[in-house]
Amino acid sequence: MTMNVTSEQKAQGIFIVTVAGSLDSNTYKEFEKKIDVLLSEATELIVFNLEFLTYLSSAGVRVFLKARKVLKNSGGQVKFLNLQPQIKRVFEIINAIPSMQIFESTEELDRYLDAQMKKVIEGED
Repeated sequence: MTMNVTSEQKAQGIFIVTVAGSLDSNTYKEFEKKIDVLLSEATELIVFNLEFLTYLSSAGVRVFLKARKVLKNSGGQVKFLNLQPQIKRVFEIINAIPSMQIFESTEELDRYLDAQMKKVIEGED
């Protein structure tokens, strides 16, 4: 199967990465290269939109875990959006994502981002 990855900068240091197709041993290197570009000190948040991801292997999981580790070490975060049931189950089985890091809808994500930006503007963060 194939995979498609697109990224959109929502604000300074905040990216939405949409992954579609199959993230497996044949496609994870391409995915990792695209994510590595975003893993800089200036990146504060990457939200992975997995609405169109149909398959996830352990190779793909490792890329997500690497991104989370790198961003955490620099004070950033990784969150997830629109997980398909089979993808959510993979993460649950390996206990890789706390539920507070998963957004069920774009609206929920937008509320979170608005609150975070408001904190910065008001000098709370």
